[in-house]
Amino acid sequence: MSRGAGRSLARSGPAQRASFRDLFAVGEFRALWASQILSVGGDRLALVALTLLIYDRTHSAFLAAIAFAAGTLPYFVGALFLAGLGDRFPRRSVMVATDVVRLILVAAMLVPRMPLDALIALLYAVTAVQPVFDAAKSAIIRDIVSGEQFALAAGIIQSTFRVLIVAGAAVGGVLVAFLGARWALGIDAASFAASGLILQVALRSRAAASAAPRQRPLANLVSGTRLVFGDKALRTLMLLGWLAAFYEVPSGLAAPYAGKLGGGPVAAGLLIASTQIGSVVAMPYFTKRIGPLTRLRWMGPMAVCTQMVLVLAVLRPSLAVSMAIFTVSNVFTVYQIAANTAFVERVPNERRAQAFGLANAGLVVGQGVATAIAGAVAEVVPPSTVVALAGGLGAVIACGLALRWRRMSPTVGRHSARHLGREASVTRQEPVQISVRG
Repeated sequence: MSRGAGRSLARSGPAQRASFRDLFAVGEFRALWASQILSVGGDRLALVALTLLIYDRTHSAFLAAIAFAAGTLPYFVGALFLAGLGDRFPRRSVMVATDVVRLILVAAMLVPRMPLDALIALLYAVTAVQPVFDAAKSAIIRDIVSGEQFALAAGIIQSTFRVLIVAGAAVGGVLVAFLGARWALGIDAASFAASGLILQVALRSRAAASAAPRQRPLANLVSGTRLVFGDKALRTLMLLGWLAAFYEVPSGLAAPYAGKLGGGPVAAGLLIASTQIGSVVAMPYFTKRIGPLTRLRWMGPMAVCTQMVLVLAVLRPSLAVSMAIFTVSNVFTVYQIAANTAFVERVPNERRAQAFGLANAGLVVGQGVATAIAGAVAEVVPPSTVVALAGGLGAVIACGLALRWRRMSPTVGRHSARHLGREASVTRQEPVQISVRG
C-alpha cells in the first residue's frame, strides 16, 4: 500500500461480497469473537458486582460511583500508555497475557475480608489493562481478514460490543442478586481464563508487527500522536469516531429522562436498549449490501443524521416516541464501520495498536466528559432538552467533518466519479482503490 498523498483507504476485489458464513468459517475470527464475548462480558460483570458489593457494605453512593468510574479514567490511562504493547510484542501473546493478568487481579478480589480500597484498586487495575487487549484485538483483526470481510468483521465486533454493554449490566445484576457478588466475581475470573485459552489455542502465532527498537511508553505515545494527528485523513476519521460522545448522551441520561416521563428502571432500561439496537439491526445490511466506496461517500452525511435526529427530543416526546428517535439515530451510527475500516487501512501495521489506543482513549474521555456535562445541565433543564442540545452541537461538528472529508475528494482508481456508487460490477476485473489527497 503506498503512503503519502495517495495512500489507500480501502480496497475491494471485483464483485466480492462478504457473507457471515464465509467470515465465521475463518476459525481465527470465531476464536476472536468468542474471546470478545467472554472478555467484555467479564468486564461488565466485574464492574456491576464490585459496585453492588461496595454499596452493600458501605451504603455509600459516593464510593459506589468511584467504583463505577473504573470504566473511564483507568481505561484512558491504559489506552494512552499501554496500547502500544500490541505493536511491540506478538498480538496473540499480548491478549493472552492480558487475560492472565485480569484473571489474577479478579481472583485476588475473592480474598475474604478484602479492604474496600484494595477492591477498588484491583478493579481499576483490571480496567487499566483492558485497553491493551482491545487495541491488540482491533489490530489483529486486520491480520486475520481483509477487504470486505474486514468491514463485516468490524461490524460484527461493534454490534456484539453494543449488545454486551446492555445485556452485561442486566445479566450482572441478576447474577449478583441470585448468586452473590463473590460468585459473580468467580465467574468473571473464569471468563478470562477461558478467553485466554481460546486465543492461545485457536490463533496463529505471528511475529511482532514492529521491528523498531522498543521505545519508552511516553516516547511511543508522542510518536503515535504525531502519526494520527499529523495525517489529515486519520485525524478526520478519528474525530468522526469521537462524535459518539454526543450521540451517547441519551444513554447516560436514561434514568432522569425516564423519570421525567414518569417511568422507572424498566423505562430507563428500554431507553438504553433503544440507543444500541438500531445499529445492531442495520449493520448486516450496511456491510453486506452497501459497497465500500458508497459507505465512504455516505459516512459524513450519516454522521450528521445521527446527531440531527436527536434534536427532535426538544419536542419532549413520549417514551415510545423517544425510543423511536434514539433507535433511528443509532441506525445511522453504522457509519462508524466505514470510518473504522478506512482508519485501519491507512495506519501502518506496525503502529496499528497504538493508533487504536489513542482513538479509544479519546473516545472514552469524550464520552465521560460529555455525560458529566449533560448530567450537570440536566439538573436545571429537562433531560430531553439536553439530548437535543447534544445532538445539535454534534450535528454542527459532524457537518464540519463531513465537509472536510468531502474536500479530500476520494478517487477511484482509473474510474470516474460517476462509477463511485456502482462498486466494481461483475464485469469489471481490475481492483478498486480509494485514495485521498492529504
